[in-house]
This record gives sequence, C-alpha cells and structure tokens, in this order.
Amino acid sequence: GFVHSSLALGHGARRLHVSAAYRAKAKVSMSRFEPTSFVNYERLQSNIDIVRKRLNRPLTLSEKIVYGHLDDPHNQEIDRGRTYLRLRPDRVAMQDATAQMAMLQFISSGLPKVAVPSTIHCDHLIEAQTGGVQDLARAKEVNQEVYKFLSSAGAKYGVGFWKPGSGIIHQIILENYAYPGVMLIGTDSHTPNGGGLGSICIGVGGADAVDVMAGIAWELKCPKVIGVKLTGTLSGWTSPKDVILKVAGILTVKGGTGAIVEYHGPGVDSISCTGMATICNMGAEIGATTSVFPYNHRMRTYLEKTGRGQIAALADEYSDSLVPDEGCEYDELIELNLDQLKPHINGPFTPDLAHPVSEVGAIAEKNGWPLEVKVGLIGSCTNSSYEDMGRAASVAKQALDKGLTCKAQFTVTPGSEQIRATIERDGYSKILGDVGGVVLANACGPCIGQWDRQDVKKGEKNTIVTSFNRNFTARNDANPATHAFVTSPEIVTALAIAGTLNFNPETDYLTAANGEKFKLDPPNGDELPAKDFDPGQDTYQHPPPDGSSVKVDVSPTSNRLQLLEPFGKWCGGDLEDMKVLIKVKGKCTTDHISAAGPWLKFRGHLDNISNNMLIGAVNSENDAINKIKNYLTGEYGQVPDVARHYKANSVSWVVVGDDNYGEGSSREHAALEPRHLGGKAIIVKSFARIHETNLKKQGVLPLTFSNPSDYDKIRPDDTISIRGLKTFAPGKPLTALVKHSDGSEEALELNHTFNETQIEWFQAGSALNRMKELQ
Repeated sequence: GFVHSSLALGHGARRLHVSAAYRAKAKVSMSRFEPTSFVNYERLQSNIDIVRKRLNRPLTLSEKIVYGHLDDPHNQEIDRGRTYLRLRPDRVAMQDATAQMAMLQFISSGLPKVAVPSTIHCDHLIEAQTGGVQDLARAKEVNQEVYKFLSSAGAKYGVGFWKPGSGIIHQIILENYAYPGVMLIGTDSHTPNGGGLGSICIGVGGADAVDVMAGIAWELKCPKVIGVKLTGTLSGWTSPKDVILKVAGILTVKGGTGAIVEYHGPGVDSISCTGMATICNMGAEIGATTSVFPYNHRMRTYLEKTGRGQIAALADEYSDSLVPDEGCEYDELIELNLDQLKPHINGPFTPDLAHPVSEVGAIAEKNGWPLEVKVGLIGSCTNSSYEDMGRAASVAKQALDKGLTCKAQFTVTPGSEQIRATIERDGYSKILGDVGGVVLANACGPCIGQWDRQDVKKGEKNTIVTSFNRNFTARNDANPATHAFVTSPEIVTALAIAGTLNFNPETDYLTAANGEKFKLDPPNGDELPAKDFDPGQDTYQHPPPDGSSVKVDVSPTSNRLQLLEPFGKWCGGDLEDMKVLIKVKGKCTTDHISAAGPWLKFRGHLDNISNNMLIGAVNSENDAINKIKNYLTGEYGQVPDVARHYKANSVSWVVVGDDNYGEGSSREHAALEPRHLGGKAIIVKSFARIHETNLKKQGVLPLTFSNPSDYDKIRPDDTISIRGLKTFAPGKPLTALVKHSDGSEEALELNHTFNETQIEWFQAGSALNRMKELQ
C-alpha cells in the first residue's frame, strides 16, 4: 500500500502520486489508496530549524521529529521531562477493540468529519480456535454488529476501514502508513512499532485520538531521551528481538517511563527495517513513550519494496532531519555490543525478567518452572515479518530433513494479509505446517488472550514460549498457572521442536529419526522477498468523499454497543469522605484493571465492560482477587458489585495502588470504568504514562503519594477526603485527609502532574465535555 499522510501543509509541499506502474504491479484496486498523499518534509525541516536556533544546541532524532510537529515552534516552552508540548500529529490509527470507544467519543463530540487521515483496523476480535480460515469466518459472524458499526462510522466520519483478516494494526501501519519523520498516534500501546521506519508513533487512549481527529493540538509531556548506542553486528542465533529483551532486562518495566528510546550507532546498519520495528514494538514493555531508529539504507529498501520509492527518494533529500545531530546529548546512555549479545528469553509473568537461552533451563529447574514446552507460538505484531517467518522456517526445515516434527504444539500468526500471501507463495507456510504448525488468522489471537486453549486445564502449571511482547499472568490463555516466556521466533521454533526449555540450539544436539545426533545450524532468512510482496486479498475500504448521508446504527438494546452519556461536572468543592474501594497490592496492569480475552466483546458498551473492573487486582486486606468488603453492608463481594452498590447509594470512592500502576495496554476502559462506577481518584506510588493521561481525560484524579511509604498508612476501612481542589493549580500538591475507624486522622500530601488545560478537563467532568464547551 501507499502512504496515506497529510501534514498541515504550506504551499511549497511536494505532492506524491501513486504510479500506474505500481498499481498494476500490486494487483489491487485503487480503493486501497488515497489518490494523493503528502509528505511535508519542508514543514518538518522549517520547524526543526526554528527550534534548533531557539535551543542553540544539537538535537536528538526524536527531538527533531517531535519538535518538528509543534503547534507553535516559535513560542512553545521546551524542557525535557517537565513542560507539556502541544503537537500536530499527522495521522491516527485505531484497532477495533479500542476504536469502538474512540468512535463513540468522536460521535458524541458532534463533529462532522475527522480532521486528519485516520484508519480503523480489525485485528483484536478474532479468537484462535482451529485455524485461520474457520476462525476468521466465525469472528465475522460473532462480531457482525461491531464490524458494521465501525465500518459505517468510518464511512460517515471519513475514516479508512481495514476489514477483519487484513492483519495486525502495527504491521499494516509499517507496510502502508509509517515513513521516516511522520508522527502518528495509535490507540494501542504497541504503536511504537513504526519507529522501525524512522517514525515517531505513540500509543494513546481513545480520548487523545479524538483530540487529534477533531483537529485540536495534542498534548504530550516533553519526553526525556534515552540513547541506546549499538556497536558490532548481529549474527548467528542472535536476532533483533534479543536487543530489546536485553534492554528490557536493563531498564525494567518502568525504566523508560516519560522517555523516548533512541537507537543509534554503527550497529544499527546490521538490523533489518522489520527487525528495528520489532525492537521499537516491545519498547512498550519498558514504559517508554516510544522508540525510534535513524533513517538508513535498510529503511529505504523496505520503502521501495512496499511501493513507496518516491518517499524514499524524498527521505534521502531530507536525511539530515531524519538522523540525530552530531554531539546531541541523551538523558541516559546504554551501550550494547551486538558482537557479544547472546539469544535471550524473558519471563515468566513479566517481560523484563531476562535470561540468556543458554541459562534458562538451569534457572527454571532451580525455580520450579515447568521445563516441558507445551506450546510454541510465533507471529504477533512484534515478530511476524517476512524475515521472521523465513528464519523460523529455516530452523523447521532442518528438523524436517532429519525426520523430526515439533514435540510441542506450534502456532503461526502472520502479521498481515500481505505477509500471509507471500509466505504461502514462497513455501514458508508449507514448511511451518509440515513441522506441526497451525497457521492462525492474520490477527492478534493468543498474544492478547484471544485463544480458546484446550490442551491444559485452568490452574494446571505449564510452560509456553512465544515471540510476543507481553507475558503477564494469565494474559495469553486466562490460566494464571501458565508460565509464558518471550523470545525470538527462531528460538521459539527450536524450543517447540526440542519440547523443553532446557535446550540451547547454539550448543545442544537433537536426535534425528534415524538415531543420529545433529546440531541445528544458525537460522537464515531473506530480509525481504526476492519476488516482491504478494498483496493477497484487497481488504481495505476507503471512506466515500461525502459520508454525511451514512447512518450509524447503535441499537438501544445492544449488549455490545452503547452510546455515551456525558460524565457529570466537578462539584466545585473538595471531595469529602470517600470510601477506599480497594487497596491494591503489587503489580496492577491494565489487564488487572480491565481484563481482555472474553471481555473484548464489550469494549463498545461501557456499562457491560465495567463488570470486569479490577477483577484481577490483588486486595491487600486479604490477598484475594475480586473479593473486597462492602463497608455499607459489611458483606464481602466482587469489586464491580461493591462499586455499583456505593454508586447507587451516592457514595464516592477511591482506589489506592502500588508502583507503575496501569502499566501495559493503552486501553482507556481502565480509566472509563472507575469513572462510570463512581470513582473519583486513584492514589498510587507511581503511574504508567498512558494510564495516567487516560484518567485525566475522563475526569478522574490520578494522584501520587509525596512520600511513597504513605501507601502503608492507608487501611481498607478508611475514608479519604481530598482537599485543595478550589485552588487546584499546576505543581501545587493536594492533601488527603485520612480518617481511620479508630477515630484518628492524618493528613498526607499528594502530588499530581496536571497542567492548566488538564485542570479544565477535570472541572468540566472530562476532556470531551471541555471540547464541547469550547465549540
């Protein structure tokens, strides 16, 4: 596909047209492309020049692209890690699970059409059961109402619609929409995947997407910049995935919070464009705002292979803007020698627990993790490129040649229809199938819990290895006893063949069918197909020139879609005597706050999805999950039920939480649900970036203990009042007056990161309410 992008244009911008030759070669109808696409490098360059003069210092690459998209480059205050930037992103992308709420919010804004190019991608609602063809057919039937809503809303409001079966949002963006220097926001935490093509792609909640689609400047706290200098060359069993597995081990799940990770140095050139995308994709796991690589010949080749040679030619012209300045400074610098990097495998239960593959068997034995690999799963938005599939197939072919197939179950998820069609044409699919693989639909599938797993019972301890990005407890198969490990597709394939974690393909031998011992050769795979990509079926629906007559139906009796009612405004005073709904202990990701899996089907229905609020969080009072005390009745109940009971009795409540609260997915349902059920504030030791913003957008107060040890002072039966809201101001702490059941009281200082605009959101009841006030 061709880039669909439009930067707010001045007159001198160059226009690019899709060549007839490319259209003929691609064998797809013109419906897949916007007739004219703009790449406004002149605007980017001009903004960079203004800012560089003002700051009078060399700029990092991420600063160039971010500041190159400033709404007001002449006057914007710029201080890394402190000021809020007002930005003009070039486009918006939404996956179907989050697009429902984003489009419902856009509809309630009352605007007639989106102001920037935007797309919806149907990838989250397809459950893996038997295989791609059957699973896709079933998904189309089960989710018909949602797909119809998204397709008609797209047509009405000017949003492109990639139908179910198209592929995973991030792979489609890489193939069609990302290019060096573009700024894109996406309603999915793995949007940073596009950094592999030199783009600044940032994961956000739906309300942020609505701002951009409405033509309002979008706010982002000025990111710090973490530099990762790569030297040496990748070789042998070591893959691009090992770079980010190693970096996750160094930085941990919150080490990148508030920062962009910028890779640079001579080692970059040994990594393919899709390999760079893998590294950027999994940067979400360290909390980073996004990750990015500098423009180089690997990106140029990828652009040319995906029909965007004209953009590559322009990027060559403007290449100085697409690499860091000589002498630029990073807030933190990590150096990684690729010559010394060994294959890694991270897990279980957290993506930053890093182990070399050579040591994981011994570590597993010591910790009592099951050694037998039950299932190996390759693919996902992180690792489903042509090169990934080729390298996995090269490992599988060696086993087949010796008469072996996988000891473990094995699944293959192509990233897009284009990848599926191309690996089928080039014989990779047959090899992966012959070794025991089942090819699933071009969708997220098991990576996000859309997996109807039948081989183990819930609660049965077992091990799976995946080429995915996340491995939180119960994420893939809803079984909290599943030990999930994350590694590269080639290592997954080797471990699925060996059937055990205690296998190091660099040194260990397998036994062939005839009894002879043999060692696997290191994998190899072409970066890109020699014969160009096969685009497969055309799955893109372009919005009509005028969608005003299109009807968007939401049935009032639907259990999957529900039009939004505006949230109430701030009461005008302090928030008095609120109950502690739950004091959460330990790790609390967005999966704990708003589970995925079977709940995905309710992502367009706020009241129904709210029945999963915090059902995965651990209650500090009793170490139980989804069992809290209702202080109005004295009975114990499920978290959403107690919240509803409080709301029905006009009792407001707060949640108290631990460190990095809300890490993981961009899902704003984790912020919408507490708001809908009567929550007023979330008070924690620290927040993950996207979740904190999502809470602000919905009119909830995300607050942090000035003294983190104050967390220990909160008791489950306390009531909390938040004081200081009449003089609520940026940088000025609020106070929590905590009343204990024994009659004693204490005042705790609470910090916040609200700026003036965000305080207006709170006062209006939500960012959307504020947008309407300003119309």
